[in-house]
Amino acid sequence: MKDFLTEKVDDWVLREGRSLTKLDVQTIAARLDNRKNGEFDAERPMTLFNAAHERLAGSPIPFPMGYDGATTPFEFGADSGMPGVPFRGLTWTLPGGEILLVAESISEVKEFNEVLFGAMLLAGGCTALFGLAGAVLIGTGAVRHFDAVTQATRKIVAGDLSGRLPSQGVGGDTGRLIAVVNEMLDEIERLMREVKGVCDNIAHDLRTPLTRLLAGLDRARRRATNVEDYANSVDEAIVETQGILKTFAALLRISEVEDGARRAGFVPVDLAAIVADAIELYEPLAEEKEINLTSSIQESDPRSLPGDPSLLFEAVANLIDNALKFSPKGGNVEVHLERKGDLTRLRVTDDGPGIPEADRANVLRRFYRAEPSRHAPGNGLGLSLVAAIARLHGIKLDIAGGTGTTVTLEHNAASAPSLG
Repeated sequence: MKDFLTEKVDDWVLREGRSLTKLDVQTIAARLDNRKNGEFDAERPMTLFNAAHERLAGSPIPFPMGYDGATTPFEFGADSGMPGVPFRGLTWTLPGGEILLVAESISEVKEFNEVLFGAMLLAGGCTALFGLAGAVLIGTGAVRHFDAVTQATRKIVAGDLSGRLPSQGVGGDTGRLIAVVNEMLDEIERLMREVKGVCDNIAHDLRTPLTRLLAGLDRARRRATNVEDYANSVDEAIVETQGILKTFAALLRISEVEDGARRAGFVPVDLAAIVADAIELYEPLAEEKEINLTSSIQESDPRSLPGDPSLLFEAVANLIDNALKFSPKGGNVEVHLERKGDLTRLRVTDDGPGIPEADRANVLRRFYRAEPSRHAPGNGLGLSLVAAIARLHGIKLDIAGGTGTTVTLEHNAASAPSLG
């Protein structure tokens, strides 16, 4: 704004000066004397001086010493007591040696600049004050929120795994970090519940075979009378011990899968070939139980699935084994594989008693057995292993009911997390 006002003054000075210098000295003097008492005299003084800087005509204003040969407008003061000081003007040297001064008061410009500076200073001060107040409020809120996060963290460290970091009203990077931490706490809580459940279930499920083992050995010691009796007792003890070892082997297998180290060995896997191998493996068992085991594969755009072939085979085999185990004589077990673009979906359906809706999440826990399967052979770890393998591969597992049970494994390459 300052440059704009100054340019207006300079434009007027140059325009008036160039217009007057086109006239002769007498005409200039007459014109200046005619206007010296006019209303613009104090605001826009024009004066003609001789070479000795003595006023010849025009406004009663002293000559600005030192600006004889100025080529651009300059600012100067006046000692004449005129109300229009300070001035901005320019001098022209006429052919006869006379000097013409044309100037304009810039007191209003100065006042405007002072007001503008004051306004800017006030605005800057207000902005700084409001900014400081905002910073204090934001800082106070941030400190309060961090205090809440600290308290929640201390409760979690003290053993309250149900606690979560407060996320209400928090956005940006901090909000995303809190969301990730809370997801991590959800997973930790789930794992801790599983660990506790496993310990409880191990104590419960192994108590029976260990009791049978101990009772058989005690009975053999008290009642056996010949080598054949001892041999039968040893055989029974071996069977019980093998069952216990299988249970521990299954638990170690699940722990190995959940560790995630197997991801490093992932290779492109043809799931259709794995399904075909699993069907071939269980066809004799299906024939023996008189169950119709069928498979179907739909591939509009077959693609490889990144994963561990042996683990994926184990998951498919467990699903087929469970389906055959709980299907009645003359029942049907269907294995359906569908691959289209990024989506791979495997469904295993049986005609068994089904899994109640309330138990569908629980059956994925170790050792859990729904009521219809409580008296069936097994240790309740099959679906737990399938769930662990599915998580390792970024596969969604779903259990549906109705007539029998349908277990679905679904992998979407477009939305699956990185497996690297």
